[in-house]
Amino acid sequence: MKKYRCVTAGIVVLAIVLLSAGCSRRTGVKAGDEYIYCLNGERTGLERVSYVIEPDETEKMMDAVLEELAKPAEEIYYSPAIPESVKVQGTSIKYAIATVDFDRAYMDISPLEEKLVRAAVVQSLLQIPEINGVIFTVDGESLKDARGVKIGVMNENDFVQNEGGSLSSYKETTLSLYFTDATGEKLVQQDVKVKYNSNISREKVIMEKLMNGPKKGSAYPTINSETTLLSVTVKDDICYVNFDGEFLNGVNEAKPEITIYSIVNSLTTGTSADKVQIMVNGEKNVKYKEKVDLSQPFSWDDSWMAGEE
Repeated sequence: MKKYRCVTAGIVVLAIVLLSAGCSRRTGVKAGDEYIYCLNGERTGLERVSYVIEPDETEKMMDAVLEELAKPAEEIYYSPAIPESVKVQGTSIKYAIATVDFDRAYMDISPLEEKLVRAAVVQSLLQIPEINGVIFTVDGESLKDARGVKIGVMNENDFVQNEGGSLSSYKETTLSLYFTDATGEKLVQQDVKVKYNSNISREKVIMEKLMNGPKKGSAYPTINSETTLLSVTVKDDICYVNFDGEFLNGVNEAKPEITIYSIVNSLTTGTSADKVQIMVNGEKNVKYKEKVDLSQPFSWDDSWMAGEE
């Protein structure tokens, strides 16, 4: 009987230990808990893992999160977001955009896993209040997609919230884009049907289509074809669009205001943004073609509209 009691007591103790362990699982994230993103045990999807970001300078918080994302997993239910073979070489932040530089080993990650790694790292860093977007570089060069196009700034809109599954899917939609008429003094609306990867944010799709120019018709481009889009993100109902210096050269046929409001009206129509802040190389205190002050965000303005096409 005594032996039986000892065995029973041992089972009870073991059950309590196992139950306690289960209750304290880092992957058991509840509503209101703070967390970061890692990969699941099979590295086929994302997993939320409890983690508290201690308040500090933004770069120190970035480094702490990245260090945590590279640590060996404490449970079988998840695996580190950053593979052991990949090293973070440096970080920086400017105008609320964080840059993470990886070594060349990053390029050896398989395509499916790379999307998951990117999603986990970006969404984890966005848990830091001062960070609105993230750029990946490899040995100092911008990360590119399979087509050789720079991926640029990423935010939460670039990823499908699909823990435990694939991040790839496609969306179809119709975008209302605004180009200039033949006079360069009025905006012409064109509705364009597009199919795009859900890993790309809607605001980025809008800007890419706008910069590609209009379809055939009586509409003309409003943005210099040599311009590079450095980033586009939405934060607190404002869409931040950042171009390189080539943007300032403009399109000769279009009035300066037409170029600005082709961007503003297209983005405020097609996204959740109420206003658009245009920047050049990250700077707001710029005048477009020496006439339009870009220091403040712009709102939709239909006074430049010529009508629909």
